[in-house]
Formats: sequence, structure tokens, C-alpha cells
Amino acid sequence: MISRIDHISIAVKDYPEALYFFKDILGAVTGAGAQNNDMKYHWQIFSFGDLSRLELITPLEEKTFLTKFLNKNKNGGLHHISLQTPDIQNAIRKLEDHDIPYFGYNEYGDFWKEIFIHPKDAFGVLIQIAEFNPDDWLDKSLVFPKGQKWAVIKNNEGCTLNLAHPGGGKIKLKLNRSEIKNLISDLEKLY
Repeated sequence: MISRIDHISIAVKDYPEALYFFKDILGAVTGAGAQNNDMKYHWQIFSFGDLSRLELITPLEEKTFLTKFLNKNKNGGLHHISLQTPDIQNAIRKLEDHDIPYFGYNEYGDFWKEIFIHPKDAFGVLIQIAEFNPDDWLDKSLVFPKGQKWAVIKNNEGCTLNLAHPGGGKIKLKLNRSEIKNLISDLEKLY
């Protein structure tokens, strides 16, 4: 039902200060982001070295769905955890089969379908379950072209093996010459 944790979402009042902290101090890489004028908030996805992601959300006006949360949490805080599912309808059936209430079903084109589980039904944490392609939300420099799963880059010590990450993007693995030989040997044993 759940493929992985996609991101944690942090609600903030002072977006410029939060942006500075996560991007300039901690080194987060900016991914997708947008203003949602209907819900009156801005969201921005960031990724870190292993493609762990966080989202900053901030209100665009005084009265939004974030108002109550930010009034209780003056500096902001963890708003929700987003879990990726390959099939939102299957996730809904599973929740219904177990009498777990959900709310907020939304579809945004073909690229995002979501539901939420209230904190009172999820041990104190707001859970977002979403069906989407994770590569759509990353900086394009972190993503392979469609269909590509790896790239090998030679260096003085051996190589860097770039592999498609199951959560979107790519991971880098540095291999010395001995590790390359062992990998080749292991792969040849498969055939």
C-alpha cells in the first residue's frame, strides 16, 4: 500500500528565515514549489544528499488552513508526513476495510492524487497519502532522463556509479578499482 515516506512538511510563519536555514545553512537543494491561491499558501520541496525531502509550507494570508496550527506553534513545526502510494484507490480501500477514516481526497490533474488521515486517527500525526511520480517534484539536475536507470563516470580512483533512486532522482556511489572488479564479477555470476 505504501511505497515509502516521501517528505515531511514543516509549516512556518517566517518563510525567508526558514528558506535561509534549510537551503543556505543546511544545504538543501530546491525542487518544485508553487503558490496555491485557492488554499492561500505557498509550498516548496527541498532535497538533501540521499534525496530525503522536506516541504516548507507558509500561509499567503492571515486566515488559511494553517492559521490554527501556526497559532498553536508560534515558530512553526512538523505539519504532516507524506507517504507515497502506487495506487490511491487501493490505499482508500485498505483504509475503509480497516475502518480508518480519511478526508480531503483531491486530484490535481494526472500528476497528484491525495487523501489525509487526521492526527486523532494516526497517533498524533497528520498523514498525507499521495499517488504521484517523485521525479516530477525534484530539481531536474537530480533526475535521469526518462528510461535511464544508471550512469558510470570514470575518475582517477575508479568510478562514480549513479543509480536511479526508487523515490525519484539518483544516488551516487563511489567505487574504487577493486570494488568495480568485484561488482563486475558479481554481475557476471548472474548469467
